[in-house]
Parts: sequence; structure tokens; C-alpha cells
Amino acid sequence: MDKALAFLKKDLVLAVSALAALLSMLLTPPDRAYWGYLNLRVLALLFCLMAVVAGLRHIGVLALLSRAAAARCRAPGTQALMMVLLCFFLAALLTNDVVLLTFVPFTLALPLAADRRLLLRTVVMETVAANLGSLGTPVGNPQNLFLYTHYGLRAGAFFRTVLPLWALSLLLTVLLTRWLCRGGRALPAPAAETPVPAPPAARCAEYAALFALCLLTVFGALDWRLCLALVAAALLLCDRPLLARVDYGLLLTFVCFFVFVGNLGRCTPVAAFLETLLRGREELVSALVSQVVSNVPAAAMLAPFTDSARGLLLGTNIGGLGTPVASMASLISWKLYCAGEAPQRGRYLAFFSAVNFSLLALLLLLIH
Repeated sequence: MDKALAFLKKDLVLAVSALAALLSMLLTPPDRAYWGYLNLRVLALLFCLMAVVAGLRHIGVLALLSRAAAARCRAPGTQALMMVLLCFFLAALLTNDVVLLTFVPFTLALPLAADRRLLLRTVVMETVAANLGSLGTPVGNPQNLFLYTHYGLRAGAFFRTVLPLWALSLLLTVLLTRWLCRGGRALPAPAAETPVPAPPAARCAEYAALFALCLLTVFGALDWRLCLALVAAALLLCDRPLLARVDYGLLLTFVCFFVFVGNLGRCTPVAAFLETLLRGREELVSALVSQVVSNVPAAAMLAPFTDSARGLLLGTNIGGLGTPVASMASLISWKLYCAGEAPQRGRYLAFFSAVNFSLLALLLLLIH
């Protein structure tokens, strides 16, 4: 019992997806068709991207970048905006959860952290920035990669769909950050610190090359099997411990939802109901479903029942705003903030909810 509770606490989304997959087997008992549920290309690409990005983070590329950027800012509001913009732009390349895992702990150690109010607002805006910035590319978050592959989108169609929303999100993020994180005295000059060693050039080149292979595969220039083989071989030969840093829980979550959705699709009444529910309301329905199950499972669950790639792309990305569970990246920043010194948990959740639900409502209105 204790082990089961510990598992639920550690990865609630995986536990729920596994339960959903098991219950769906009552509708459609296991058979050979189950193998057809799995989108192996998505799973392989997710594995490769998570491994490569974990490598970049492990060798200190992101930490060095954040330290260099913060050192150039003396005003608290400017320092907060710098961190928020780093989260926004880097999330499009390195995923929202990775940038928050890197920048939130660094933010907790910045001079601005002495102002508890400013720190709270900065972490919330970093979370918003990571969730919105990640919508700009197919590799920014797992649901984009899944939908890009599921619908067989071309790069042009994808960017035409998301870039207007991405640009609008950037504008809103900057304006909100400037308003909410304004004021404060100039920060003192930083004390002399032990220089941070630059990441090894050879390792940087290795991971840059592997990341380029992943991008070529995402855009259809390279077969996913070859990409998987090359990334796996490189890690086994050069950095075997890195394999343990891959989020296998996310991969298993996708497998469970593939089973769940595949079984629902073979149940004619359920499939017909979901298709009717989504028709013409893809953005709204997917955003609302994301509030309960998070946007990654929402994309996997709803995609087989609609042809509107645009609706699900916009809806699930906007749906990352709202509740803390709407995006797993939001839970990451919440946990990191609570692990800091003297966290104001109640104020954080109140401020987080006010900002996120306001943006959720505004963006849903603007995309219609």
C-alpha cells in the first residue's frame, strides 16, 4: 500500500494514464491490434530529445548562459525580465520543463530573491514564459511533437499555425513581466565568485550534433530509426549514465494513452460521442480537458477523434495555462519554489491562478 501511494505521489499522471488504459481493456480486450496503437516514431523522438537535452543541461550549458545573462543586470525588474525571456526563448528549443528545472533554482539564488514578493512573481512569470514559449516549435513540448507527427504536418503548416500565437504570447509575457515585476532598488554589485568552468568543447559539439540529428528527424529529413540508433550508440559509448536521466515515466504515459485512445476508438458509441463533442470546438475542449489531465495527455487522448490539427495545437498549448496540473512544467516550478527558503505557498497559488486563468481566458478569446 505504501509503495502504491509513493508511486501515485511521484507520478500521478502516469498512474492515472495506466489506470485509464487498464479500464479501457474492459471495452476492448487485448489482441494483436494493440501493437498498432503505438506511435513508435513519437516515442523514439521523445527519447532522443530528452536524452540530448539532459546532456546539454548536465554539462552546464544552460547554467552558464543564465549566470552570464543575470550578471549584466542590476535593476531587479530588469533581472526578472531577463530570466523570463530566457525561459521563453529557450523553451522553444529545449522544452519547458528543462528550462524551468535549470532557471528556477538559479532564480532562487539571485539577489532579487531577497524580495520575497518579487521572487514569487518572477517564478510565476518564468513558468508562464516557458509554457507559452515552448509552443513555437515542434520540439518545444511533447504535445507539439506528438501532434506534428500524428497529423503528418509540414514545417510550413506548423509554423503558420503557431507563430502568430507565439508572437502574441511574447508580447503579453513582456508586458506582464514589466508591470508585475516593476520597482525595487538597484541590486548590489555581485561579490567575487568562483569562476564557472566552461563546458568541454568536445561534449558541446557532440550534443549539438545529436540535437541537429533530432531536428532533421522531426522535419522528415532523417528516418527515426537511424536517429534512435545514432543517439543510443553515442550515449552508450560516451555518456552511459545519462540514459538514467531520461524521463521514462513520460514515455510510459504516452504508451498508456495510446492504448486508452486506441481502445476508445474501437468502441463505436464512444468514438462518435468524442467526435461530436470536438467538432467546431477543438480549441475550447482541448484547453478545458488540459486543466484536468494536463496538455500532453489531452493531445494524445483527443487527436484520434478530430482532423483539426490547428485546433488541438492551439488548444493544448493555451491549455497549459490555468491549473497547476494543466502543464507538468508548472508543477516542476511549484515544487522548486516550495523547496526554497521561506516559500509563500498560499500567495504563490493565488498569484499563479490569477495570472494563468486571466491569460487562458484572453488567449482563448483572441484565437477565435
